[in-house]
Amino acid sequence: MTEDRAPTDAAIQRTGLEAMLATMIVPTLTAMGYELVRVQILGRERPTVQVMADRADGTLIGVEDCEAISHAISAVLDVEDPIPGAWTLEVSSAGIDRPLTRVKDWNRFAGHRAKVELADLLDGRKRFAGMVLGAGEDAARLRLDDGTEVALPLGMIRRAQLVLTDDLIAATAAPPPHQTH
Repeated sequence: MTEDRAPTDAAIQRTGLEAMLATMIVPTLTAMGYELVRVQILGRERPTVQVMADRADGTLIGVEDCEAISHAISAVLDVEDPIPGAWTLEVSSAGIDRPLTRVKDWNRFAGHRAKVELADLLDGRKRFAGMVLGAGEDAARLRLDDGTEVALPLGMIRRAQLVLTDDLIAATAAPPPHQTH
C-alpha cells in the first residue's frame, strides 16, 4: 500500500507529473531558502508549469526572488527533462488570496475566509466557504456561514483559496521596514 502524499509537505499535488516535478524542485528551493506552495501544469500543446513559492522565513517574496527561483528550477528541469517537448515556466509568489495547499497554510490563515472545492461529494456537496479554523494531518476545518463546522479531508481537496477581504489585506501587509546598524 502506498500513500498518496506530496513530498515533504510541499503541496497537495493533483497529478503524478506535478508530484514528480515537486520532488525534483523542492531540494533546490529549500537550499535557496524557499518553500514550495504549489506546482500546477496548465495546457497540453505547450504546457505551462506554474510554480508558487514562499520564503522559508515568512518575509514577502519579490520579483528578484521569482527570477532566482526561475533560473534555478529551469536548470534542474532542463537536466531532468521530465516534460516532453516545449514548455513554459512561470514562477510567482502565492499572493494575498493564496491557495491553501499545506497544513501550515491552513493553520497560518486561521480566522480568514476561504473557498474550497472538493474532488468528490462530502455531505452532498463539493463546494464550501467559511472561516478557516486550521488543519491537522488528515483534514482542514472550516466554520461555514451558518455556524456549523466541517472537516474537509485533505486528500479530497481539489482547490482551496483564501478570499480577499480587508482583514486579510491588513494581516498580510508588509510591516514597515526597520533599520539595524
